[in-house]
Amino acid sequence: MNSMKTPRSRARAPRGQAMVEYSILNWVLVVALIIGASVKIRWTDDVQSNVIDLFMQSYQIYYDSFYFVLNLPFP
Repeated sequence: MNSMKTPRSRARAPRGQAMVEYSILNWVLVVALIIGASVKIRWTDDVQSNVIDLFMQSYQIYYDSFYFVLNLPFP
């Protein structure tokens, strides 16, 4: 018997596809962040804020609600 293996001819998978997908995903996220930070949303005539400010305000309300519940006088 021959102990040497014959090389199999198999097609190689194309390289670099994951890096292209990763860079496209990063580009989309950066563009979404820039647009979200720069676009003003008009809720009423006197209230205008961008998406980042709205997220920070909602997080502050969420955090304050936990703080309120933890400091209730009930056991």
